[in-house]
Amino acid sequence: MPKYRIIVDLSDRTLYLLDGDQTVKSYPVGIGKMLTKTPTGEFTIVNKQENPGGPFGVLWMGLSKPHYGIHGTNDPASIGREVSHGCIRMYNEDVLDLSSYVPVNTRVTIRP
Repeated sequence: MPKYRIIVDLSDRTLYLLDGDQTVKSYPVGIGKMLTKTPTGEFTIVNKQENPGGPFGVLWMGLSKPHYGIHGTNDPASIGREVSHGCIRMYNEDVLDLSSYVPVNTRVTIRP
C-alpha cells in the first residue's frame, strides 16, 4: 500500500508527490505573491471539491490551514509564477492527476 505525501517547494515552484521517501511525480505550481505569500509548514488535506467554480479550476483540495488549498486554475499562464492569494495553483489536468493518488488526510509539507 503506497504511503503518499506531498512536498511543495516554493523556491522552485514545484509540487512533489512522494511515496515514502521516493519522488513519484512532480508538477509545476503557481504560488502566493509578495503580499499574500503561501504559508510554510506542515498541513493535511481536509477536503476535496470537484468543480468549485471561479478561479479554482476543476478541483479544490482544502488544507488544514483555513482558506488555503491546492487547486486547479482558470488562468494556466499563472503556473510557475507568484500570483495567488497564498494557494497552490496547478494546471487542471495536473490537479486531477494528483487527486487520484492522494486521499483526504494526506500530509502536505510546504517549504520556503
